[in-house]
Amino acid sequence: MNRILVIKLSALGDVVQAFGPFAAIRAHHPDAHITLLTTPPFAALLEGSPWFDAIRADGRPGWGNIGALLRLARGLGGAGFSRVYDLQTSGRSSRYRWFVPGAEWSGIARGASHPHANPARDAMHTLDRQREQLEMAGIRHFPAPDLSWLDADLSRFRLPTRFALMVPGASAARPGKRWPVERFAKVAMGLGMPSVVVGGPSESGLAAAIPGALDLCGKTSLRELGAIARRAALCVGNDTGPTHLAAACGTPTLAIFGEESDPALCAPRGPAVSVLRGNPIGAVSAAAALAALPYRP
Repeated sequence: MNRILVIKLSALGDVVQAFGPFAAIRAHHPDAHITLLTTPPFAALLEGSPWFDAIRADGRPGWGNIGALLRLARGLGGAGFSRVYDLQTSGRSSRYRWFVPGAEWSGIARGASHPHANPARDAMHTLDRQREQLEMAGIRHFPAPDLSWLDADLSRFRLPTRFALMVPGASAARPGKRWPVERFAKVAMGLGMPSVVVGGPSESGLAAAIPGALDLCGKTSLRELGAIARRAALCVGNDTGPTHLAAACGTPTLAIFGEESDPALCAPRGPAVSVLRGNPIGAVSAAAALAALPYRP
């Protein structure tokens, strides 16, 4: 059996934007045994997806952890992979080429058999860049990813029948990616439906600033987060993983960008996505956000 390795280690938004490439690789290799190399949070998210026959969650051992690196090298080297699709395309993932020396390699590693040989690749949107990489490896069919598997029992959350998903957080190390939470509150009050706030455990304080919101920050798995997003009437969020996930699920999504990230390179993609950008991010008003919603409540 033809054996394929796909590498995608993190982060949530990047993994979500790889759903399309995952589906394309599976469509191109329908009878192959495909293994995903990733990290624990995304292994749990992607269990049950139709794209992989096996998932390894040990894709990012510390460089000082010699034992874990040796186990990874032996595991990959002994698996008999005939081709590797490196969708992480980082310095780390490129080094993994030495773990599978006999395999064809799609990526940017030196000596790759199917290199993404576009010197302007870093100026491309993530999805366009990955599509071109796969095209250079011979993949021509790019079906829309089926996300019907992304579901969970949500009864414990007592979700409203109809609600807006709010994502007011983002990386704590990049405050310029956070639209002022007071603007989220104003938008929420103008929607005529309850709000559900999602994010990490440290972002509950943001949820408290949105009147009447159901605070699920730090309370969901990634699989549950996707299931919640699929049920939301709309999503308003910063440039962060949950916003990308909602957009990919088909939820009408408004993404707010500031000067710290460029929507031309990494805006969420989906069937109903609008983007606003301010410099600084606080220059985007609540009125502008309500007017730009891809869905009229």
